[in-house]
Amino acid sequence: MADQFPAILVLAPLFGALLLGLVGDRDHRLCLPVVAASLGTSLYAAVGLLRRVLAEGPVNYFLGGWEEPLGIGIVLRADSMNTPVLVLVAAVALLVACFSRRPAGARDSEKSPQYYTLFLLLCTALFGITITADAFNLFVLVEVSALSSYGLVAIGSSRRCKIAALNYLIMGTVGASFYLLGTGYLYLSVGSLSMPDIQTILASNEAAASSRAVRTAFVLMLVGIWIKMAFFPLYGWLPNAYSYCPSATSSLLAPLMTKVSVYVMVRVMTGVFGLDWIFGHLGWNHLVVWFAVVAILAGSILALAQRELKKMLCYLIVAEVGYMVGGAWLGDAGSWGLTGALYHILADGLMTLTLFLAAGIFAKRLGAIEIGDLSGLFRKMPLVSVGFVVAGLAMIGVPPTCGFFSKFYLIRGGIESGQWGYVVALLVSSLVNAVLFFRIFEIAHFGKNPPEGHAHHGESEGEGHEAAIARVAVPAHALAPLLLAAAGIVLLGVFNGPVVDFLRESLPAASAAAPAP
Repeated sequence: MADQFPAILVLAPLFGALLLGLVGDRDHRLCLPVVAASLGTSLYAAVGLLRRVLAEGPVNYFLGGWEEPLGIGIVLRADSMNTPVLVLVAAVALLVACFSRRPAGARDSEKSPQYYTLFLLLCTALFGITITADAFNLFVLVEVSALSSYGLVAIGSSRRCKIAALNYLIMGTVGASFYLLGTGYLYLSVGSLSMPDIQTILASNEAAASSRAVRTAFVLMLVGIWIKMAFFPLYGWLPNAYSYCPSATSSLLAPLMTKVSVYVMVRVMTGVFGLDWIFGHLGWNHLVVWFAVVAILAGSILALAQRELKKMLCYLIVAEVGYMVGGAWLGDAGSWGLTGALYHILADGLMTLTLFLAAGIFAKRLGAIEIGDLSGLFRKMPLVSVGFVVAGLAMIGVPPTCGFFSKFYLIRGGIESGQWGYVVALLVSSLVNAVLFFRIFEIAHFGKNPPEGHAHHGESEGEGHEAAIARVAVPAHALAPLLLAAAGIVLLGVFNGPVVDFLRESLPAASAAAPAP
């Protein structure tokens, strides 16, 4: 069975979606058990695949038994770069599925079969995107994920959901068109769609490597991926799509879609064109790093201007994308910047998940949409507040959370590469995050407009203030995923050394670098 883990990983949610399409409308109570069983199976397969790669090295799986060089089969490849991402996708999806449970008779509960079908199709596509070794199959799976995402955003009851989904669809179609055109140019130039084959051809054929068609292909593919990941200034679709969709949808899309897109960029750079070709033939790394600096600063500044909590978090995603793009383009394969970008995919996935789960609870249980609505939050929801605070401190970069270590590796890479503008942008963004989150903490503890000298009031007044604020009950299916995600933030930070060492095994120059601290 262990030999079939790559196929099980992708097929489990696909068959789950098919089953929901057949029986979901007959009994809505079957929806969540089917989703949980499908994603639990995928998580089991992802962890098993991770352990196998850890013990044996990269794993190639040929669907249908058609091995290369026939080139007529679908090849799945698992290595130390993508198996942690697979585990992240499976874990996040399973937690969000538990969070999304609706009680019988809840509003829009009649849409549950359609919602969970799209949910599982999105997970199928994300698993396939992460594990595929074929450039064209990557495009197909990106489109499956995009179509599922549009439906998940539009399934909300408000008119703003529909408008946001339409904007998302338009920008997503443009991005997919760029990537498909680039793949076509690349196939015409090298005659293969297999990622390892393309890299081998470009490394051995100087004429193909230096051709204008290959450069055009790379630019088109890169722009398409940048649109998908909302890299500034191509981010316009993201804030409304993630803010106005249902809370469960935003909790799934925000931690995964942009992070998987960043992984795709890194995979295309390292596994298709090769870093030697990118940094040798193009030499664009300094320019792209400065684009990332602009993205980091712009996202942080736009986040400062927001009153709505989810909107603020969406603009922080734009800044975080700048972190990862800049890190990936800092230097060669041995650069700590590329290592930091890979690690930050995992860290930001957990941080974003925790923040959006908390924001969803705030909106549903308190009706809190704007930051000012969080007055007295710490007393109303103490356990939810713990999870939110852990994620906020991780976004700032406070140890021992994973956010501290991801920034440490990115800053280390910036210093080694001499990209001081990138280092300064990371530090400024961390300061902006501190301003944003400590302002929220202040409101959550003292209130929106605390009276002067509030902290020095007598004990009796403080007790009366606390008694005046009633606790708000949070169901276990919403609270447990939040606390597990917050625990993951801390655990990923505490065990950052082994995780980073494992990620660096997939980088060609990793063996020459010093071990992680």
